[in-house]
Amino acid sequence: MSDTRPVDRLVIALAQINSTVGDIDGNLARIREARAKAHGFGADLVMFSELFISGYPPEDLVLKPSFQDACRVACENLARETADGGPAILVGLPWGELGACYNAYALLAHGRIEAMRFKVDLPNYGVFDEKRVFRAGPLQGPIIFKGVRIGIPICEDIWGPDPVECIAETGGEILLVPNGSPYWESKSSERLSVVKARISETHLPLIYLNQLGGQDELVFDGATFALNADGTLACQLPAFEAIIAKTVWERRGDTFVCVEAPKTQVIEGDDADYTACMLGLRDYVEKIGFPGVVLGLSGGVDSALCAALAVDALGREKVHAVMLPYRYTSQESLIDAKACATALGLRYDIVPIAPAVEGFETLLAPMFAGTAPGLTEENLQSRTRGTVLMSISNKFGSMLVTTGNKSEMSVGYATIYGDMNGGFNPIKDIYKTQVFRLCHLRNRWKPKGALGPDGEVIPYNIIVKPPSAELRENQKDQDSLPPYDILDGILEGLVEKDQGVADLVAAGYEEPTIRRVERLLYLAEYKRRQSAPGVKVTRRNFGRDRRYPIVNGFRDR
Repeated sequence: MSDTRPVDRLVIALAQINSTVGDIDGNLARIREARAKAHGFGADLVMFSELFISGYPPEDLVLKPSFQDACRVACENLARETADGGPAILVGLPWGELGACYNAYALLAHGRIEAMRFKVDLPNYGVFDEKRVFRAGPLQGPIIFKGVRIGIPICEDIWGPDPVECIAETGGEILLVPNGSPYWESKSSERLSVVKARISETHLPLIYLNQLGGQDELVFDGATFALNADGTLACQLPAFEAIIAKTVWERRGDTFVCVEAPKTQVIEGDDADYTACMLGLRDYVEKIGFPGVVLGLSGGVDSALCAALAVDALGREKVHAVMLPYRYTSQESLIDAKACATALGLRYDIVPIAPAVEGFETLLAPMFAGTAPGLTEENLQSRTRGTVLMSISNKFGSMLVTTGNKSEMSVGYATIYGDMNGGFNPIKDIYKTQVFRLCHLRNRWKPKGALGPDGEVIPYNIIVKPPSAELRENQKDQDSLPPYDILDGILEGLVEKDQGVADLVAAGYEEPTIRRVERLLYLAEYKRRQSAPGVKVTRRNFGRDRRYPIVNGFRDR
């Protein structure tokens, strides 16, 4: 039987920690470790994020009956361990029942599964595809723990009023909300607005516990918080940091009030974007098990930023930078690349590519006879570099980091099977103008948990010199593209906001430039489909968020 005598004080531990999709045994070990720490400060209950046992999002993995069974067995075994008198556990898992699979959240106490709730509102937009793999649960009232009526709306269940309203109408006293809410710019303010709306409707205090860590292209920032019933901030955990936090709640009249909890400042803006890229790269490399990374260090701003992110994420001993010069590589780039490698303290090698490029040109000369050199010959250089870097990756096992930014990927200013080669791209969702800002930022600031050196790690000349692919004499990016401040403004309208040509003209951009950018954006879809995954930081990234057809005859009129 569940506890029925109400208590006036609850100590709730918030486990904002990093899980791994599919690593059920590892996730159980993390639960046990967190529970032991919570037991040490007298917690009654320790709370974990959405689908913690399986990791989130598990995608089609949850369609495998054997995976559902493994998660159920893990939950049942964990439940039996709560007979030891330590804290009860609230934890999420996929739960198979009568041919359906639910996004579930279970209360484990007294050696058994005491209660379970299923997610009601399954998100099916943006990065979410939960209706594909889960069945929606019914509206349900609170569970009872130590006589306290606890509501368990799961993540999306608080983005609309119905699940929380049902809990309030059936006697709920406090809302404990497990979340798998991925990071993107300004997400914290959106979450806070949603929570305030639910509190205003129900007059119930609410704990918003969020997942932490990288999973493929998504990064979960944590930033767990709690509000009292009057809307005041009761608790704020840091973003992008693992923590087991103690919160103490006491009954005051007809509501619970938080009387003890940490409150920290949450980083935002460019600081948060940089940290998200760092965490996303670290978890992708480490969770898969790569021994380190290799990347081409060209002397340009994109590769320099990626090198700094890689060293901050993994440590300099796990990062190998390679300069791949050809006849168009300037002495300035050679100097800048070496200076960047020296500042970061990473391994740096130089591999001239002239023999390989000239070999390809000789090989193709009979077929290309009578044609003028052009883009094909430029791409040969990029593809040679991609082949060399992939060979280094194959030989030594390090993952190849690709370094193209969102502006270039948007308009196809990248060579497929060349500089697009790689296993992961930490700046895939960063526009070029922000690349420059993040370089300035990193030279004056380093995020908590970063493993790289303090101070200037990206030489100033790399940031201020005109960007160039250096595939022909005196080449500059602006020869082929609009200025990046204009290009990024147009792309933000087309990609992030789904604006039309008329909207962008009204915003002050020239119509011929808009139409040119729109055409390039659509034509490059086939390249982006074959690009490496990368960290999502904007509202709409290429990949899970934006699913456009490759064959597409539409143009805005």
